[in-house]
Amino acid sequence: MILCFETATHLCSVALCDSKGVVAIRESDEGRSHASLLTVFAGEVLREGGIEASQLEAIAVSKGPGSYTGLRIGVSAAKGMAYATAVPLIGIPTTTSMFYGFRELAKDRYGLEKSDLFVPALDARRMEVYLSVLNSEGTTVKEITAEIVDPSTFKSLPSASRIFVFGDGAAKCRGVVSGENIIIDSNFTISAASMQAPAFEALRSGNFEDLAYFEPFYLKDFITSKPRNTLGF
Repeated sequence: MILCFETATHLCSVALCDSKGVVAIRESDEGRSHASLLTVFAGEVLREGGIEASQLEAIAVSKGPGSYTGLRIGVSAAKGMAYATAVPLIGIPTTTSMFYGFRELAKDRYGLEKSDLFVPALDARRMEVYLSVLNSEGTTVKEITAEIVDPSTFKSLPSASRIFVFGDGAAKCRGVVSGENIIIDSNFTISAASMQAPAFEALRSGNFEDLAYFEPFYLKDFITSKPRNTLGF
């Protein structure tokens, strides 16, 4: 089993997963609750799953981008638990986790087409979002970057593809970007449950983090300098 921590947004989410799905999950959307609830939730899902932390196959954590404080708390807790139990640590890009969670919902809401493109978007500040672009199979087409939303933001993406924009940054696109092929879903909420598929993929491939050097992916270079619109590929 893998213990998954998701703290990149206001939601504090912890899930215990096996190769088939989610075994137990705890979540709270109370602001600034990560520090007080994360380890409590971890203990609760482990007890519900009937497993000790030392028996885990790995611990997975959302590594960013996202909330600076949330990421710092989540990564610190995951590293501490992994070190104490000698369990491997897996870092999952936040937008990758979002993709896996949203794709399951998209199957029911919209149906899926091979040409679909997925744009997980995280709220940054003002009209800025952190986003990446993935195809329907989960392959990254555009790496994570910071973008200032304007009418030209998605103009470089294929007009023949449906473009799904989702996450807490998607609302910034509504009324700014337009196109019959653009579907904006600002109701999607990221969850540790969405980490199940990429976490087990990383486990199978042995893609683990170095505990001594692993840090959250803050995208600080974009925060301290003028953001660029580099969505084109």
